[in-house]
Amino acid sequence: MSDIPSSRGPSIGFLETASIAKGIEATDAMLKQAAVDLLMTTIVPRGKYLVMIGGAVADVESALRAGIDMAGAGVIDHFLIQNVHPQLPAAIKGKVKVETLEAVGIIETKEVASAIYAGDAAAKAAAVTLIEARNQPGAKGMVVLTGDVGAVRAAVAAGVATIKKDGMLVSEVVIPRAHEALVKSLTS
Repeated sequence: MSDIPSSRGPSIGFLETASIAKGIEATDAMLKQAAVDLLMTTIVPRGKYLVMIGGAVADVESALRAGIDMAGAGVIDHFLIQNVHPQLPAAIKGKVKVETLEAVGIIETKEVASAIYAGDAAAKAAAVTLIEARNQPGAKGMVVLTGDVGAVRAAVAAGVATIKKDGMLVSEVVIPRAHEALVKSLTS
């Protein structure tokens, strides 16, 4: 995945399904429905499937509808992000290296797609550095970010607000002065 989410537009869409086969079928339906780029597919532990597409907002919306219709009751989570924050692609791809930690914020979610959505909202809300926004063992999602304590609190609150109504939040933590040894464990 490049630093630019899609050559076709500034939005990305996610679809997470409970079935690998239905996820692949939904991916095909999305790609046939609209002019979107397939940015990522991945099998998530416990037999789930995550798809990320990118393109113009209207195309991503149309493609997501087709994928949701195809996957039916197998849809776990889905969303569209307009004007993706520039830090998000690297945080999805892997852990971003930082030299030091100030305050640390963590948002743990029930599903992977929700963490990515929360990570984008968090990065847009305050001057923080996203370390990761992606899947974790056990098929959960996690956002890890750092910055000054006020910014981290604001970012975590914004990220949680995007997913709490859907019941996807497992836990949220803000560590005001993170121990220096956490840099290695959180970024490698």
